[in-house]
Amino acid sequence: MSMYVLYNSKANNGAGKTDAEQLKSIWTEKEIVFEDALGKNYADVLAALKPEDSVCLCGGDGTLNRLVNDIDGMELKNDIYYFPTGSGNDFWNDLNKKKGDAPEKINKYLVNLPTVTINGKSSKFINGIGYGIDGYCCEEGDLLREKSDKPINYTSIAIKGMLYKYKPTNAEIEIDGEKFTFEKAWLAPTMKGRFYGGGMMATPGQDRLDPKRRVTVMVMNGKGRLATLIAFPAIFKGEHVKKTNIVHVMKGKHVKVKFDRPTALQIDGETVKNVTEYEVNI
Repeated sequence: MSMYVLYNSKANNGAGKTDAEQLKSIWTEKEIVFEDALGKNYADVLAALKPEDSVCLCGGDGTLNRLVNDIDGMELKNDIYYFPTGSGNDFWNDLNKKKGDAPEKINKYLVNLPTVTINGKSSKFINGIGYGIDGYCCEEGDLLREKSDKPINYTSIAIKGMLYKYKPTNAEIEIDGEKFTFEKAWLAPTMKGRFYGGGMMATPGQDRLDPKRRVTVMVMNGKGRLATLIAFPAIFKGEHVKKTNIVHVMKGKHVKVKFDRPTALQIDGETVKNVTEYEVNI
């Protein structure tokens, strides 16, 4: 029986392997086999293991997203653990874990996941869909990453966007058949967990193991740039939902979100450009 550590070598600005090797000091009595999973299909890797073997995935939220899409429809025969080595680690935050905590078994979190469809292409997500200034932040972060290997400050990008760069949109949202219209929408994410964007608690009331299997849609809208900027920091503690004049929270299983102009969107931190609408089903 072996513990296979599948790590993303590009995670955390290229420190993925070094970070994964911290497990040597945590699992001192386990036989650990380290393997760089970058570019490999996780379904193929898992299919080659014996049922008694265990797996520990090391990476960030993007690595988790690739895992759940690779193994979609696959019956898991192995225990799968997770040890975060990414930069944001929103999934880990949602489990009320801190960096450096021991790995957690995550099999129960890898099933009954929602599907997002964009331009006819569908995929699973494990944390959330960001649409609005959050997608803009990911798009800007990608551009900065192409120019420098310095850590990306998404909070700074969001502040600059709210002050003068990002233009809010009008949004049409349908949840389980009920339709809503919002003017000047700054944010319109659909969430499976509570956190996204590297620590923003967008939907503090969302339970990723909700027995009703619902997702949560949160809309922040209606205010000018300065008023929105003043309200925005409350999202890091989930207290923005108390500002019911500008924040609206809704739950459901079938969600459609449409903007009146194309903007960037992020799926578990991965950017999709020029999107006018998305649909979520669970």
